[in-house]
Amino acid sequence: MSPEYTSDEMMTVAAARQLRDGAACFVGIGLPSTAANLARATHAPNLVLIYESGCLGAKPDRLPLSIGDGVLADTADAVVSVPEVFNYWLQPGRIDVGFLGAAQLDRHGNINTTVIGGDYADPKVRLPGAGGAPEIAASCGEVVVVVRQNLRTFIDRVDFVTSVGYGSGPGDRERLGLRGGGPRFVITDLGVLAPDPETCELTLTRLHPGVAVDQARAATGWELAVADDLTTGEPPTEHELSVLRALEATKRGAPR
Repeated sequence: MSPEYTSDEMMTVAAARQLRDGAACFVGIGLPSTAANLARATHAPNLVLIYESGCLGAKPDRLPLSIGDGVLADTADAVVSVPEVFNYWLQPGRIDVGFLGAAQLDRHGNINTTVIGGDYADPKVRLPGAGGAPEIAASCGEVVVVVRQNLRTFIDRVDFVTSVGYGSGPGDRERLGLRGGGPRFVITDLGVLAPDPETCELTLTRLHPGVAVDQARAATGWELAVADDLTTGEPPTEHELSVLRALEATKRGAPR
């Protein structure tokens, strides 16, 4: 009998499973950081975590509160300047995978974390902004997006393109001169999406246990394509859940 778990736990475990041991991963704060640290604590102990604050090979024993959290520098293999992180490590393509979140995501994997509604000068909501996400999306070997799936987030066209996925379709990344491969997976609380090899449109390729296709389509602001070979993923193991819950508890001050 499988242990009980939440949809967020399933999403985080599914995202962690995408990271291979020994890869170099540029990590964003929030859900991406939780998933990356879970991977390093379970199946990928040699995963190299890189944070845009200049911390290379960070090995935090708790979830960092921000990219400036001291635990990242204290446990890093090296701490370098922010320009070096971007100019030497990221932009030349030395990072295997980037882990990102999103406030809005469209059918071609473009991300908005800048403004919602209105225009840039007078939006309905002004979000935290880009940070290093545009460079991560442009230059990492591949990108994994971790985000909850709902009509507010999954929209046909983002209000602002903060980080380019596949632009308006095939060929846009090449025309823009983007080195990286773009979004490889979008991991949500309902399943996993991947770009169609011909159209670059995000397509549902895997459902989480207990989720139906209609649920995923109802939570998507465009006509969601479904892969012919749609599969159902494995639920979290007891070990994955125990490690994840121990990590989450560190945000409340509990020792790991």
